[in-house]
Amino acid sequence: MYTKQFLLTLLFSLLLPASDYRITRAGEPLIVAHRGLLKAAPENTLANFQACLELRLGFEFDVQRSKDGYLVCIHDSTLDRTTNGRGKVADLTLAEIRQLDAGSWFDPRFKGERVPTVEEVLALAAQYRQHEILIAVDFKDSDVEQDVVKLAEKQGILERLIFIGRTIQEPVVRKNIKAASLKAETAAVANNASEFSAALSEPNADWVYVRYLPTRSEMQQVHAAEKKSFIAGPTVSGNLPQNWQQATEAGIDAILTDYPLDLRALQQQSKMKSNDH
Repeated sequence: MYTKQFLLTLLFSLLLPASDYRITRAGEPLIVAHRGLLKAAPENTLANFQACLELRLGFEFDVQRSKDGYLVCIHDSTLDRTTNGRGKVADLTLAEIRQLDAGSWFDPRFKGERVPTVEEVLALAAQYRQHEILIAVDFKDSDVEQDVVKLAEKQGILERLIFIGRTIQEPVVRKNIKAASLKAETAAVANNASEFSAALSEPNADWVYVRYLPTRSEMQQVHAAEKKSFIAGPTVSGNLPQNWQQATEAGIDAILTDYPLDLRALQQQSKMKSNDH
């Protein structure tokens, strides 16, 4: 069904050691691919996300609402950058959005990729429920959170999601998510160390979302509070192996990066060095 996706997956499988595609080892952060494998495939497409899932990588996707109320997966509020269309996502119906090509802008080989609905993305992820992955849901639009929670419950994968985007900064969004389901996991942001304590104490947040390299003491506090930690932003989004390693050694639980394959390779190298000792 997804021929392009499987070909893409096969290509990337050749780049990585074959010894460990199963689950994340204890003490190793989960990898979350920012908008999928955005360096190798058109962002926020099913082809991209299936490649991530086949490689046992989590991914992040963005949520907007169409003119007729459907939830679609696209980063920008406009269609201009990642499709052959123009205008605001909110000004087009789902049928109109689905007519657009969301792949050719990246590479002609991806011609025909469409802007997926959130329901399609979650249904795809549900096919890989046996693997330990984390999927980050970035709310770009308002008043979408409860609908996404319901869709995730319908697919039986709510426990695999972390809600970010507007969630990390707006207490009302976290409250709405928890009202939809207490099992839904939300995050509160700490942009720097001075904001850490406030983020940790947020009552409706299950994760502390840090945008700086945290200390081991801070991560111990997170785990003592029976919460988890998620790092994103400039300190880890680039190809920054020293920062990835520092965050790992501090005890971070998940890393969002534009270079998930490089991070996976670093984890593999660390494993081999550990086995040599």
